[in-house]
Amino acid sequence: MISCYLKLEPRDRARGKYLIKLKNRVRERLAWLEQQAVDRATRDEVAQDLTRVREYLEHSGNLPAGQGIALFACTPRKLFEAVPLPHVFRSRLAVDRTPLVRELAAVRDEFGVVLCAAYDRAGARLFRVTAFAIEELPSLSAGSTTRAGRFHGVRVPARAGSGFAASGEHNFNQRIRVEKHRHYAQIAQRLFELVHAEPVRGIVLAGIGRGEVDAVRAHLHPYVARLVLGSARINPKTAHDAEILAAILDVRGSADRQEQLDRVASMRDSLATGWAANGIPATLDALARGQVRTLLVDGADARPGWRCNSSGRLAIDAEGCLDEGPVTPVPDVLDEAIEDALRQHCHVSVIEDGAARDGVDGLGALFRFR
Repeated sequence: MISCYLKLEPRDRARGKYLIKLKNRVRERLAWLEQQAVDRATRDEVAQDLTRVREYLEHSGNLPAGQGIALFACTPRKLFEAVPLPHVFRSRLAVDRTPLVRELAAVRDEFGVVLCAAYDRAGARLFRVTAFAIEELPSLSAGSTTRAGRFHGVRVPARAGSGFAASGEHNFNQRIRVEKHRHYAQIAQRLFELVHAEPVRGIVLAGIGRGEVDAVRAHLHPYVARLVLGSARINPKTAHDAEILAAILDVRGSADRQEQLDRVASMRDSLATGWAANGIPATLDALARGQVRTLLVDGADARPGWRCNSSGRLAIDAEGCLDEGPVTPVPDVLDEAIEDALRQHCHVSVIEDGAARDGVDGLGALFRFR
């Protein structure tokens, strides 16, 4: 069974970088299988499935709007399934007896529900976005907020030497201003109702100009305002699902980078008190004991390793499984650690930020208990 998780961020799509990474991993997995006690027929089936996965991803029309995709292929079971995802933890390619589907559930739970309000002075469009779907909710209209034309009033002398002014123009402009803020307050109230209807992971405010975005933020209840992830520039009249998803992922990406720095800093601070581990051997030992609450993974690292057959735990070298019977080699112990962490319902944080990666020695962890 082939399980492939592939990152499709803008930098991965540029010049087909994601395909280069995939082809490298395919070569590595085939070379690894050659070294294992796997019969020729099975290796041929695996190679055939890997070719199907590669050919599918070579067609740009098969790529989703999100920043990740999961593919599962197994010719004997007549299975080939592609699942669009908003993101994946990191690019992984696994050959196993069963599909690795835990990341699908983890991404669903981690992404949660994100609301996006795209608006201008005339109306607002609301979107409910999950890991697997985008739903447009009933829109809001500003009613008489916008005027069809300019104000036309009776010209009267303003005062000596100052020319003329239109009678009632000030009151007209004030009415427009009040109605505009009523519209913004209506958007804020609708977001408040949606947040109370179900758990919401975050909110993205989108509009043409910065002023309109900030205007709605000022009307938000403090509880709702804390859920705002950021803002994006979108024309609400022409916005489509792919544009909404791209805006949300871009805003979440900025927030995730800060969270990565915070988690690494928390891990480094907790080392002295025994509430964290840093380094592959120490983290794998903690994972085997069920201590890990949050697993930190260097997004650019890859190490071969071993799995102890009797206990099932992972080790960076075969000597780490002494007195535990036979061992099984694994092509990438970091990928295996991610799967073990998901099995234990841990939170997985793949560190992509360069400054944050400097603080993680391959793997790190924050503990549930000491």
